[in-house]
Amino acid sequence: MIDALTDEARLVIRARLEPVVGSTFQPTGFPDLGPAEFERPGSEDGAGRALLVDSVQALANHLEAVGWDGPAQRPVQELEGLPYVEVRDTQGRFLTSSRLEPHRLAGAYIRAATIDGASAGDWLIECLAVEKGVPTDWRQVYAAIFSLDPMCLLHGVFFSAPAWRDYGNPKVRRAITAVIEAHGARPVISGGVKRDDVNPAIAEGRGTAEGYGFVPFGRTEYTAEAIWLDAAVDLAQIRGYGLPRNHADLLVSLALWELTALLERPLRPRTACDFVVSAVEVRRPAGIAALPDRAALAQEIAGAASGLSTAGPATVVWG
Repeated sequence: MIDALTDEARLVIRARLEPVVGSTFQPTGFPDLGPAEFERPGSEDGAGRALLVDSVQALANHLEAVGWDGPAQRPVQELEGLPYVEVRDTQGRFLTSSRLEPHRLAGAYIRAATIDGASAGDWLIECLAVEKGVPTDWRQVYAAIFSLDPMCLLHGVFFSAPAWRDYGNPKVRRAITAVIEAHGARPVISGGVKRDDVNPAIAEGRGTAEGYGFVPFGRTEYTAEAIWLDAAVDLAQIRGYGLPRNHADLLVSLALWELTALLERPLRPRTACDFVVSAVEVRRPAGIAALPDRAALAQEIAGAASGLSTAGPATVVWG
């Protein structure tokens, strides 16, 4: 499939989701906003009522999560041959990594750490070969990021800290994006009560603020005519990094692997928001019937990773 995408600008897929339990689901909520309801363009008579079930940022977290083994504190087996940066404390205990940090390689725990006794922030500047007063050599920046953690070229990284200001604050936008929307969405209003069978009567110091007593509450969930996960891989951006062909192909394989892994596993963003994938369609480019097999992609990734000059974690020390 990689060869079929050589001259394409985008890979676009759409997956239909169905609630696992019943027909309702819990929406995402935003501070001071609540559920993100909106009207789809070009719709009439309320037919375009829609709901943002999970945002681009949230789906980026889900896509990255399929590649990380939380209990083992390392990448999953399929990705273990790829480089990344891990952060440990002075006692050698694992803290975080460039696969977990919201800002990835630019995360505070990485740039404020040390590597071989020297500043990790200075080490990153040296790796990216950026200089004050000199135009950024973007091919060098992309190549350096690839050698440190290629996943940052898929999910983006922004060196926004003040220490990077004199170097132009290099930024790489996401090359893979996804979102979940519910179309024809309607709210479902219900409620419940938190019980207290030990001491139903509240008293001073033992009121609802302290967790005692009966507390009724309202609840709003949603139902929808259709729930869609839409995703796109920006193939033109990946080719635009100027990397060797085998490295660019590896990034595309990684993006496809993440998508297939996400769609094959249970998708449960929240307690009462549990979906199963009922259908997957490759919408663009034409002529591709389905995503590649996950196992085949894993083999491609393993083969490509074996030829890289760097593998496994570079360890920095924080604290």
